Amino acid sequence: MSQTEALPRPANSPSKIELPRNCTFSETDWLALAPFWYPVAFSREITNKPYAARLLDERLVIFRLSNGEVVAARDLCLHRGVPLSLGWVENDQIICKYHGIRYDRHGQCVCIPAQPQATIPARLKLVTYSVLERYGLVWVRLVDNGATHFPNFDEWDDPDYLPVLPDSVDINAAAGRQVEGFLDVSHFAFVHVESFGESNNPEVPNYAVERSSHGFRADYISTVSNYPNGLKHLNPPGFLWRRLFEVWLPFTAKLSVFFPNGQLHILNAASPVSARKTRLFVPICRNFDKNAPLQDTLDFNHQVFGEDKEVVEEQYPEDLPLHLQDEVHIAADKSSITYRKGLAALGLGQSFTA
Repeated sequence: MSQTEALPRPANSPSKIELPRNCTFSETDWLALAPFWYPVAFSREITNKPYAARLLDERLVIFRLSNGEVVAARDLCLHRGVPLSLGWVENDQIICKYHGIRYDRHGQCVCIPAQPQATIPARLKLVTYSVLERYGLVWVRLVDNGATHFPNFDEWDDPDYLPVLPDSVDINAAAGRQVEGFLDVSHFAFVHVESFGESNNPEVPNYAVERSSHGFRADYISTVSNYPNGLKHLNPPGFLWRRLFEVWLPFTAKLSVFFPNGQLHILNAASPVSARKTRLFVPICRNFDKNAPLQDTLDFNHQVFGEDKEVVEEQYPEDLPLHLQDEVHIAADKSSITYRKGLAALGLGQSFTA
């Protein structure tokens, strides 16, 4: 499926966009971020029982219909402000635990048990959001104001590839900080020395960055092996490792690593729960070593992203500075600089939390 081909379940949006209560983003930044797609749950987590999630400070309730479709709505009964995630689903209707008020799949109130014969107020209608299921994840966007590119991870559905879906990672840091760290190629020898980094090989060769309609690509070639420590002997002498990064602004990036015997693809999808909290989803697939123990892949992934988390959660300022004069840059920061420029071009503030 192409980046703009996906057909989401339609949203029922209010005529006037309202920021979430106690929003941790500025209004400008929230409005700039809300039209994009973010993962909010694993598909396996969504059943006919209400599931609570949060995206850009907005509280969501998500549930699955009998036909398999997924509904996402604001987690709020408009009668007396009780979260609908406390209720239950029956006959494809979500029911508020407080007074039993029922809403259908479109968010329309269809029953008020205390007054079954009364006319239902027109305003008793939920705000619903566009939903897509891709790569084992449920994706939501809060504002539909035109087409935005959806991340392309076609290898996930390719039968030649083994798909792996690790647990999500909760990070007490800005999504922008996490994504920038994922794109960084000069920290391998230091942050990842216990997993795959090579302390005796810190030099970063020059690499190419090319802008795209949805972000940019960075093509990085070096001698740093992607084999875990303990398996470095598998690296052929003189082999050049290609790492191709592709970014979908604002917070999704794909890394393709070209191994001697195949390709590994990682989708780094950082979901901004709030300005200082991120839930990271990382679908992975490879077309080699498909019979290797799955737990080894999960353990390695957990170690690598745990090493990144330890650093990212301590970065200061917590906001990702978009004004390039706020921090000192080096030649190896080419991806980082391009990323910050891309975020600024979306209309985000010069220093923003996301």
